[in-house]
Amino acid sequence: MLADYFKIALIVVGGVLIALIMLQVRGGGFGDMFSGDSLYRTRRGVEKTMFNMTVVFATMFLLFSLLSVLYS
Repeated sequence: MLADYFKIALIVVGGVLIALIMLQVRGGGFGDMFSGDSLYRTRRGVEKTMFNMTVVFATMFLLFSLLSVLYS
């Protein structure tokens, strides 16, 4: 019974993780779409928040997958 909840949580977290990864732009941010500058800069604002959320959801995905195997 508990394994079913972990599997449902795994599906939800996996979907959110896929969406977060797809929204990130490789090699730049939203400003690079218009400027064309390829200078390295740090993440700020929305980009930093999305990056941190991706790390959190990847950790949750790993945790839920391990718990799902453990309780099945």
